[in-house]
Order: sequence, then C-alpha cells, then structure tokens
Amino acid sequence: MDPLTDSSARPEPTPPEYVLHLFITGATPNSTRAVRNIKALCEEHLKGRYELLIVDMYQQPELAQQEDLIGVPTLIKRSPGLVRRLVGDLSDRERVLRALGIEPPADGTARHE
Repeated sequence: MDPLTDSSARPEPTPPEYVLHLFITGATPNSTRAVRNIKALCEEHLKGRYELLIVDMYQQPELAQQEDLIGVPTLIKRSPGLVRRLVGDLSDRERVLRALGIEPPADGTARHE
C-alpha cells in the first residue's frame, strides 16, 4: 500500500487542549479589546494548544441564546476542566490566566491593556 494514499499512515491531528468561545457584540470597543486581549494571551501562553471560536451575537444570535449569557463580551472556557465564564474585555490578564488554569508569572509581568 502507498503510504502517501494510506490514511492510516497519517498521524491524527491532536485535538486542542483548550477550547474557548468568546461571545461579542459587533465591533464595539469592549468587543474589539476582548478579541485582541484573548488572542494575545492565547498566543503567548497556549500557542498550538487552543481553539478559539469568536461568536458575534448579532450574526449568530441562536448560539448566544443557547448560552444564557448575562453580559458581553463573555469568554467561556469549555475545556480543560470545569466550564468557566468571564465577562468583560479580558484586560485583567492575571484573572484570565487563573480562570484558564494557568499560573500567572510570579514576577508580576502580566500586562494590563
């Protein structure tokens, strides 16, 4: 059998360790800040280990209704571990890291936007 055409010879893609859903409302300042903050944090601390789904409530209201959200922007950590929700622009990096189960840097270099 040709290894190039044999699908069993290809390694399966590794599922992301962190599954995050960010609910926003269009291009408002808070939504834009939340997107920028979570993308930067993920690239810095979770590079290659995360899946980030950004849901605009104006474009996909049915997804937002399923979540029973109390405010936006809202970040929902689906995995690993318990589901966690954070409301706000995610500028408190230490708080976001703790919610994701990542220990903030001990030297206090966590940046705030």
